[in-house]
Amino acid sequence: MEIVLSFGRTKKNSIVKNFKNLFSILTGLFLIVSCVSCSKSVEKVKDIDGNVYSAVTIGTQTWMTENLKTTKYNDGTPIPNVTDTTWTGLKTGAYCWYGNDSTANKATYGALYNWQTVHTGKLCPTGWHVPTDKEWRTLTDNLGGELVASKELKATTGWSRNGNGTNSSGFSAIPGGYRTSKGPFNARGGSGYWWSSTPSGDNAWYCVMFSGDFTANKFYGRTQSGFSVRCVKN
Repeated sequence: MEIVLSFGRTKKNSIVKNFKNLFSILTGLFLIVSCVSCSKSVEKVKDIDGNVYSAVTIGTQTWMTENLKTTKYNDGTPIPNVTDTTWTGLKTGAYCWYGNDSTANKATYGALYNWQTVHTGKLCPTGWHVPTDKEWRTLTDNLGGELVASKELKATTGWSRNGNGTNSSGFSAIPGGYRTSKGPFNARGGSGYWWSSTPSGDNAWYCVMFSGDFTANKFYGRTQSGFSVRCVKN
C-alpha cells in the first residue's frame, strides 16, 4: 500500500508540474503576441510643415491620434489663413486657428479647415488621406456603433461636463470646437467636429462628438464650416 501510495503521489506531482510548465509557456507566448500587436499599432507620421503625429491601429485602419496642424498642402502650396469675415463666402481652401489664436490652440487642438481644403485631396501627408464617411462608419462600427463609440474614442481629459472618455482605442479625440460658416467660433471644450471627404450635394459629411453623451454621429453640413481633420493611412 505504501509503495502504491508513493507512486500515486509521484505521478500526481509530475502532472501538476507539467501543467504549470505548460501554463508558463502559454503565458509567455501570449505576452509575446501582445507586444508584437502593440508595437505594430504605434507609428509616427510627419506633415510637410514638420509637425510629427502619433498614429494608432484600430481594427483594420490606422488613424492619426492628433488633429492636423499643417498650413500647407502636401505639394508645398500654402493654405490661406483666413481670419476675417471673408471666411463666409469662400469657395476655395482656407484654414484658421480656433479664435484666430495659434498660441493658445495650435498645439492642443490643431487647425480648423473648410471642406474646400479637404476636396483638393492634398491636405494630409503623402500616404494618408482624409477619411470618407464610410471609413468613419467603419471606425465607429468597430467600437460598438455610433451611439456608444465616442466613449472609447474620447481622450480622458479636456471634455467639459464630465464628458471625458476612456480612450481605450487610443484615438484621443479632443473637443476642438468649430468655426461656423458665418465666421464665429464655437464649442471648444464641449464638442469636436471632423471632416470626411464625402460630399452630399452642396454640403459634406462629418463626424461629431459631444460632451453630454458617448455618441459619434455622422451629419452633413455647409462646406464653409471650419472643422478639425484626422488623417487615416492609405
